[in-house]
Amino acid sequence: QVQLVESGGGLVQAGGSLRLSCAASGRTFSRYAMSWFRQAPGKERDFVAAISWSGFSTAYADSVKGRFSISRDNAKNTVYLHMNSLKPEDTAIYYCAARIATRGSDYYLAPLEYNYWGQGTQVTVSS
Repeated sequence: QVQLVESGGGLVQAGGSLRLSCAASGRTFSRYAMSWFRQAPGKERDFVAAISWSGFSTAYADSVKGRFSISRDNAKNTVYLHMNSLKPEDTAIYYCAARIATRGSDYYLAPLEYNYWGQGTQVTVSS
């Protein structure tokens, strides 16, 4: 069982930066593939970024490539989403997700592939 708690959201002007954190409970965090998703009002939950449990493999949605970066610190049971050059269209609730992965290079892109979710943190980007 894994519990996830996101933090770091807030209100920022366009062009600004934020760093989201997702703290996980559980002793096997280092074997969990992690991802960030986001959901804007009236829209589906969309993939943002993913990272394998080794940290060596990452993936990004086209809309955030070059602006967002995902990283993890297995010693602190925490995954991060560094967001730069924020745009109003990045406004959404951001969710952290986790699942066990067999290989250190595995990551997953679809919401249905994840077993555990955080409660979400609101990110609002003003123009």
